[in-house]
Amino acid sequence: MSKSIHGALMLFAALFLSPPVSGKDEFPIAGTYLRDMVCVGNGPPRSDLMVTITPKRIESTMANCNILSHKRVGQTVSAHVECMMPGNQPILGDVTFTIRDDKTLDFEDQDHTSDATLHKCAP
Repeated sequence: MSKSIHGALMLFAALFLSPPVSGKDEFPIAGTYLRDMVCVGNGPPRSDLMVTITPKRIESTMANCNILSHKRVGQTVSAHVECMMPGNQPILGDVTFTIRDDKTLDFEDQDHTSDATLHKCAP
């Protein structure tokens, strides 16, 4: 077998037979954040500003939301959510997270009533 054919077979195997990329790459915004405040390591974060994001949920003091679907395009993750507002009032809506280079997210809701910068905290 020639070196070029062997090399092509190795490349094919590396590209198509390797395990799929983990879900973390598909949903890179999972974590704990503080709303509009930088996390510091000198004590517990303020619970009233805490936002926790998983691939299935967004939890904060403003609302708890189930992520019904999401899509990533470049540095932007868009999600369709069902949120339970205070008083058990459910609402459907769309939110967008833009990943910035400094471990922060720009958050926008569809009506721009709760836009914020989310600062990632250490795990």
